Amino acid sequence: MTVHSASGEKSQLFQPLAINNGKVKLQHRVIHAPMTRNRGVPQSTTNTPENPNRVWYPGDLMVEYYSQRTTPGGLIISEGIPPSMESNGMPGVPGLWTEQQAAGWKKVVDGVHAQGGYIYCQLWHAGRVTLPQMTGYPPVSASASAWDSPTEVFPYPPVGSTEQIPLAAHPPIELTVPHIKQTIQDYCKAAETAMKIGFDGVELHGGNGYLPEQFLSSNINKRTDEYGGTPEKRCRFVLELMDELAKTIGEENLSIRLSPFGLFNQTRGEQRLETWTYLCEQLKQTHPNLSYVSFIEPRYEQIFSYEEKDSFLKSWGLANVDLSRFRKIFGSTPFFSGGGWNQTNSWGVLEDGRYDALLYGRFFTSNPDLVERLKKGIPFAPYERSRFYGPFEDNSICYTDYKKAEQGTGENGHVENGHTEIKITTQQ
Repeated sequence: MTVHSASGEKSQLFQPLAINNGKVKLQHRVIHAPMTRNRGVPQSTTNTPENPNRVWYPGDLMVEYYSQRTTPGGLIISEGIPPSMESNGMPGVPGLWTEQQAAGWKKVVDGVHAQGGYIYCQLWHAGRVTLPQMTGYPPVSASASAWDSPTEVFPYPPVGSTEQIPLAAHPPIELTVPHIKQTIQDYCKAAETAMKIGFDGVELHGGNGYLPEQFLSSNINKRTDEYGGTPEKRCRFVLELMDELAKTIGEENLSIRLSPFGLFNQTRGEQRLETWTYLCEQLKQTHPNLSYVSFIEPRYEQIFSYEEKDSFLKSWGLANVDLSRFRKIFGSTPFFSGGGWNQTNSWGVLEDGRYDALLYGRFFTSNPDLVERLKKGIPFAPYERSRFYGPFEDNSICYTDYKKAEQGTGENGHVENGHTEIKITTQQ
């Protein structure tokens, strides 16, 4: 296969792409990846240990953030949106189960549409990656599998405390079959609301060790009923969930994100190829008109370096694994790839036929004009890792204060805040 290395505006990244069964016509293939930023507004002004705030909604700051990163004909995938209180994994994350949340997300959607862009709602259920102090409910999962690391802590201390709590201290409860059905209905209700308020589609977050992947992972899912025990049975929850979502909003409006080779949140399951191959074959067979599918690169990992991840893949006998088998299964379904794409390695990838579009995450935080910078070869402004996840006293810093290239940037690459000095590092 010949590699074409056209870069900049000559790249296929800047050619149109139809998704959503032709209803959405993207003008380029640089996709804004889903990223948790924890910048929601608390619903309650009371936030005490006895009565903690557990509900957040999108405010004007979030409208500004998404609007800044919108381009005509460009696609934004929202941060993970919890469909229920039980599903929320972090403070500051706006869900989609109250009228106030729906109204806030509608403003975000309207802001993106006003700039000529498209936006999909990513639905996210943390499963066992949360605490009862966070949600008011026991964590839930495929099985009552506790975290096997006594030192891994929930990143946010409970309200009124400075002490982080080990995730192992609160093992999840195993979802009963009726509870599984209710959880699917929670997703469907949120998906229906998302379409009603104007989102252009819905993406199920099926990766990164959250609830769907907890069912897919043999080290977490220890069930012996119809939802566990074999690769096929471990796929059942995700397949049922996608069936019901498709019935609710139409499969052409539905997509899924998967990370078949991920290790995040202790997903160390075996039978990777068997499990995800079966899952993808079933999805293609039952839902041939999905809007798109989105995969995370095998060597990209939230917590490990490329070298560390490679050693894991080798230990599984998957040293040279790539996403080509899944690309082949999905055929004409638009196929997105995320994980580590930047200004040096994005060229020639789409021309090669490997993928139809590329997702960019971390660099989109510090480059609201990332699409233009890629097109014109303007260097990216470095991101500030310590400001990825709020909530902060001033949520706008390193969120909405980054400049576009034509505005001119200081050495920090972002608008200097009048009363706060932030040092931007170039850590990757």
